[in-house]
Amino acid sequence: MEEGLGERLIEANPHTNGSSSKSSSSTTAAVVLSTLVAVCGSFCYGSAAAYSSPAESGIMEDLGLSLAAYSVFGSIMTVGGMIGAIVSGRIADIFGRRGASLWLDLGRLSIGFGVGILSYVVPVYIAEIAPKDLRGAFTSINQLMSTCGYSLTLFIGNIISWRTLALVGTIPCLLQLIGLFFIPESPRWLLKVGREKEFQNAWQCLRGENADFSEEASGIRDHLETSQQNSKAGISELFQRRYANPLIIGVGLMLLQQLGGVSAMAYYSSSVFEKSGFSSSIGTKSIAILEVPAVVLDILLMDKAGRRLLLLISASGLCFFNFLVGLAFYFQAGNGLKELTPILVFIGFLGMTASNSAGMSGIPWIIMSEIFPLNVKASAGSLVTLINWSCSWLVTFTFNFMMEWSAAGTFFIFAGVYVVTVLFVAKMVPETKGQTLEEIEFSISSASTSSAVRGNSTT
Repeated sequence: MEEGLGERLIEANPHTNGSSSKSSSSTTAAVVLSTLVAVCGSFCYGSAAAYSSPAESGIMEDLGLSLAAYSVFGSIMTVGGMIGAIVSGRIADIFGRRGASLWLDLGRLSIGFGVGILSYVVPVYIAEIAPKDLRGAFTSINQLMSTCGYSLTLFIGNIISWRTLALVGTIPCLLQLIGLFFIPESPRWLLKVGREKEFQNAWQCLRGENADFSEEASGIRDHLETSQQNSKAGISELFQRRYANPLIIGVGLMLLQQLGGVSAMAYYSSSVFEKSGFSSSIGTKSIAILEVPAVVLDILLMDKAGRRLLLLISASGLCFFNFLVGLAFYFQAGNGLKELTPILVFIGFLGMTASNSAGMSGIPWIIMSEIFPLNVKASAGSLVTLINWSCSWLVTFTFNFMMEWSAAGTFFIFAGVYVVTVLFVAKMVPETKGQTLEEIEFSISSASTSSAVRGNSTT
């Protein structure tokens, strides 16, 4: 049965038939506008992620929160993110891709619910509308806007009150809400739900009035028909042998991205600088200034160097700089060279910021949007997004307690996670640049099928 499926995939895949599934690499105003509207939600996510760092002292003083209570507030957004992640794929499939202390916690919980949905839908929408040769760069704009939101919040958070800072985050939400009325739906989703006429109109809008998109559209149509003939698209479908590779890749990247502690350091960077004896204001502003050019460089390299190489460089850098910060706190604990702790922590955080922005922050989401077939993208996207937010909650909630246990040990653990990440990327993650989503699916499905055949032959 697996061999029959492989043969049908080969027949339906234009790349393997000798016809070059050419996707225009030209960029239209519709693609640009649609991407910008979509990533307004990413700006909201970045703002929300950074909010708890500059607001920490003000909220704890004004509302009299304990460290444990503030840890709940800082991490509760990730609980909302988990809830949003559970329904994100189904919502995207049904409606389309566009679409006091207690009150403080409830507000942050609701923000988490919203960004939990957006964290899945935005990269998927962009990946489905962008030309294949520019898909990496366009999808990376998602990370750029998230970084801009994060950087702006860190930068102005030390100047304005935490209440005013919260209001600033509503501006991109309103812009996105208005912009959604002016952009097309994902053509792949329209075809999936049987809206052929709208599918044609959406492609024409995105590729231009005079563009010939017939070959691209034909490849998508044939591939979708083949995949739907062999799938009921339920959650149990994900655990079939032919989806083993994309599932392992997606889940693995999301686990490692969060277990490396990047969310916790984003949420609590101010307190880490203070613990090291370095100015939290200078530290957070320096991070804010560095992040944007680092992400811009990532965008420029995405479709040239490729996803896999950037991930390896990013994870290696994060490993080294986490180890450096751990070493700094080891010195602070009375093991000599205590005076080096502030500057080493500062250098380490700048290095982690640049390394994270170069790959680990955004590329796992890009790969997630590329590797799953359209017929299981909803359930697969929900699963990996849920895992990401669950791990984010675990790390952000326990981070302050880990720092009380051992600051040095905390960062040594994170460094160890990135050692595993380098090995995982080198062994498991394929290069996806310059391929259509259908070609990527075929390549990964073929690998899963080959593994299954080898496994059956050995038994």
